[in-house]
Formats: sequence, C-alpha cells, structure tokens
Amino acid sequence: MPEGLRISFFGSSLVSAFWNGAATYYRGVIRALNDLGHTITFYEPDAYDRQKHRDMADPPWAKVVVYPADERGVEQALEQGRDADLIVKASGVGVFDELLEKAVLNIRQPRTLVAFWDVDAPATLDRLERDPADSFHECVPRYDLVLTYGGGDLVIRAYRRFGARECIPVYNALDPSTHFPVEPDGRFQGALGFLGNRLPDREARVEAFFLQAAARLPHARFLLGGSGWDDKPLPLNVHLVGHVYSRDHNAFNCTPRAVLNIHRESMARYGYSPATRVFEAAGAGACLITDAFAGVSQFLEPGEEVLVAHDGAEVADLLLRLSPREARDIGRRGRARVLAEHTYAHRARQLHTLLMGRKYKSPASAEVGAT
Repeated sequence: MPEGLRISFFGSSLVSAFWNGAATYYRGVIRALNDLGHTITFYEPDAYDRQKHRDMADPPWAKVVVYPADERGVEQALEQGRDADLIVKASGVGVFDELLEKAVLNIRQPRTLVAFWDVDAPATLDRLERDPADSFHECVPRYDLVLTYGGGDLVIRAYRRFGARECIPVYNALDPSTHFPVEPDGRFQGALGFLGNRLPDREARVEAFFLQAAARLPHARFLLGGSGWDDKPLPLNVHLVGHVYSRDHNAFNCTPRAVLNIHRESMARYGYSPATRVFEAAGAGACLITDAFAGVSQFLEPGEEVLVAHDGAEVADLLLRLSPREARDIGRRGRARVLAEHTYAHRARQLHTLLMGRKYKSPASAEVGAT
C-alpha cells in the first residue's frame, strides 16, 4: 500500500460527545482511515466544557491537540497543522468557524489538498441561501473538495450551484468495535428510547414523534436521553435520562423494546441523511423506528430491517403491534445489513481511493457509501 496521507483535521471534538453529536462519526471515519495507513491529527478547541465531559482518552489511531478557544489558540493550531497533505475544516467547530473557513485555505502549500467536511450540510446550505453576503460564498469554490455527512443528490446539486468543485457525501456508518449487542441495563428499561440533545430544529419533531407517541400510550415507559431537556414539560410516562455517555450507548440501544431515530428538520427535508444513531442502534441489534426520510431503503429495508413512521400516531401504533420476538428479528436483520454494507471500513476504503488518486469522480458515481 502506498504511504498514507498526513491529515490535519479541524473539528468540534474527537474525545467528547458532550453537546457534540458528530463525535462518533469522526471517530469511526478517522479510525478507519488510520487503519488504511493515514496519519491524522485532530485539532479541537477547549470549549463548551467538552474536556470536562470527555468519554474517551486520546486514542492510539489519532493525535489529539486541544487548543485554547481564543484567536491566539486558533492561530497556533493552524500553524502546527499547516504542514499536512490534507487539511480538513469541519463545519460546526463551535468557535471561530468563519475564521477557520478562510484560514485553512490561506495556509495551504502547493501540494496540499484542502477539504471542507460538512457534518450538517442542510444547515450550511440554508445559511448560504439566506445570506448572499456570507463570506463562506467566496470560500466554497476554493476548496478542492467538499465532503458531507449525507444529503444525497439534493445536497450535491446545491453545493455545486454555490461553486463547489466537487461534493461527495460520506454517509454515517457503524464501527463494529464500539457498537454491538450487550446485555440489557435496568436503567434503560422501557418500551421506547430516544437519544438526542435538545436543539431548535429538532425539538418540534421530538414533540411530534416521541412525546405525542408517549401521550397516546400512557401506561408504557418512554426514555428520553440527551442534554437540555430538564425544563421541558413531559408526559408523566417519559423518564429523563440526561446526557448518555458513549460508553452507555450500547446498553441504551439494547434495553428498550425499540429505539427511535428523529432527524433534525433540515436533514429530514433533504433526505439521504441517516443520523449516526441509525447505524449505532442497528449495530447493537436494536429494533429501530425512524421518522420517514427520502432514501431510507438505501440503508435499511423498511418493514424488515427498520420500522418507518410519519408521525407520533404511527410510532404509537407500531409499538402496540410490536412483539418482543418481532423486535428481536428486526434488530437482527438490521445488524446484518449494516455489517455487510455500512461500516466505516466501507466508507474509508472509498474515501481512501478518492484521496490517494488525487482525482474526483462525477457526483453520480462518487457518493462514498452509496450502495
């Protein structure tokens, strides 16, 4: 195998999932790239108390540099990371994002590839649509490559309309070494569990899909995990779990009869954007119920490997008809599908070919993770 690339990756956090839903995505992709011979240094700011809520030590498959969340800290990180074959600026770092969007382009060497890796493409594209004067408009055409968390053809076309040279979705996936079946945990007993932080473009959908379902089944126990829900009025049968550390994700997924995935509004609108928890839950053998989104069958087969609902009434109806045996069978089939087609090893191999070739395929044939 040719010598791998030296990659400088500027993102929110690799070592903490606290208010950082992209953490497990970063971990899966970066670990799999390291397995293919690439050397990754991950630069993350000391922000939002993430370092106080770390859920993993510095891993052997990436070097982690935590820099002060001020301009001087950003400048030092950029200086340290400039000597790389590939520089990645991820969306949603959380501090000095606009500065980083421009700076990674300005520090490039003649041999350096610079990529923008968008872990919330719908939000970024909405930002560009709303504000023609946004400075990111000037940056997009200067990146060698835009990689996205998902979004399919709608996201590809939108980014190309804004001048992207190439846009390639790198879909979420499963890391089988971190998400797998475990024994049930009494803390998470219930009919349905949902895990997600309280965010403005998610809250209304949580009300519609999760809380309305709970209200329709008052004698069933529902579990709500994630940060920010403490002051939210909830039905009496909804039990707050709070922040669930990644070490407990398998137990959270394996214990309830089913777990629910709810996309943020923008991701549901674009479609082809399965959340990380879709693959984490399937990898743990959970019976997954997801809100409907375009492209779901590209990842899991509705009715066989995943259950699909259009509102809270359908979620409640699915739960009423779901026997423990049926739940186990759906979970087993879903796990088999993601192991066969949707691991981070699959994603990394295709991304490796793209990066090492230093050439870009057409969007129609180059969706990393397309099946």
